[in-house]
Amino acid sequence: RQLQSKAVRASLPSRVALCAFENELGVQAPVGFWDPAGFTSDGDQLDFYRRRRIELKHGRVSMLACLGYIVPEFVKFPGYLSPSTGLKFADVPTGLAATTKVPAVGWAQYTIFCGILELFAMHQDPDKPPGKLGTRFFGEENTNYEYGFLGIPGYLGGAPIQDPEIKKTKLNAELANGRLAMMAIIGMFFQDGLTGSAWGDWANYTSS
Repeated sequence: RQLQSKAVRASLPSRVALCAFENELGVQAPVGFWDPAGFTSDGDQLDFYRRRRIELKHGRVSMLACLGYIVPEFVKFPGYLSPSTGLKFADVPTGLAATTKVPAVGWAQYTIFCGILELFAMHQDPDKPPGKLGTRFFGEENTNYEYGFLGIPGYLGGAPIQDPEIKKTKLNAELANGRLAMMAIIGMFFQDGLTGSAWGDWANYTSS
């Protein structure tokens, strides 16, 4: 009986975590609530909120990254990426090879742009649901706004989905697509690094 009671007590944290998060968004068939690493075993709501924010952010970035890999294979901007160096968009290869072509100033601009988005233009209010972003400019409500469906800003008419079932379906789809995109972009990185293209011929990989 003592061994049984110890086993029951040992399993309580995982049961509490399951009860705490089994109805959250992202719990989808066929695996249901899946946490093999036990990150939610303590049932901490704040940690879950933080990890869900991170998951959404990484998923969104990964979806854009996948598009960034695929679209330039078919379409590139006209004109110059760097007029001062004579570098055209057409001269920039796709994939990892592009990192060697873009000037350092371009990477600095990219970093500053991402910082502005993170700090001011796409801020996560801790009182809002994970992934519900808004601006954090000076002027409080007079200058700030939230983003609606498809990320359309509020001042352009963007509004959240009102129907709770449709909203749940869309949010679950975003999580599922983001998870797939995270796996996809990692696969592209590896294949690009080993073969020279995100969909390269493995015959080009000669190392072991």
